[in-house]
Amino acid sequence: MDRLWAPWRIDYVSKKKKEKGCVFCNAKKNTAGDYVIFKTRQSICLLNIYPYNNGHILIAPLRHFGDISEALDKEILDMFKCAKRVKVLLEKTLKPQGYNIGFNLKRAAGAGITGHLHLHIVPRWVGDTNFMPVVANHKIISQSLEELAKLLKNADK
Repeated sequence: MDRLWAPWRIDYVSKKKKEKGCVFCNAKKNTAGDYVIFKTRQSICLLNIYPYNNGHILIAPLRHFGDISEALDKEILDMFKCAKRVKVLLEKTLKPQGYNIGFNLKRAAGAGITGHLHLHIVPRWVGDTNFMPVVANHKIISQSLEELAKLLKNADK
């Protein structure tokens, strides 16, 4: 058996109680010590703790609803303004060569969190889909979430 060393995951795997409620609603209540990069009057932007790639950021409206058809115009506009701001921060810090940006609506479309609408911004680099996911069913994320959150927040000043 191959082993990947990931000591930063001990906090998650050792939790006896799983957090209850919506991850986005919980994050908007308390931004101290978490992965929230910034908040606006309408949206919250935070690191995905199960990232597809380093720098994977989620943008959610502060109001809790599950489908884009329920979004107010001001919420949609603010989410896309946040996406623009997030892209600038990622350009400054990680310098990706491309991006995947989009919504996964409903479980059949790959949504892991179906009750609260959110937009994914995934930085991409040529060759970031290498042999590890194909051969070993593993994805390597080379930077801790704490380090990346600090870097992004400092770039936003």
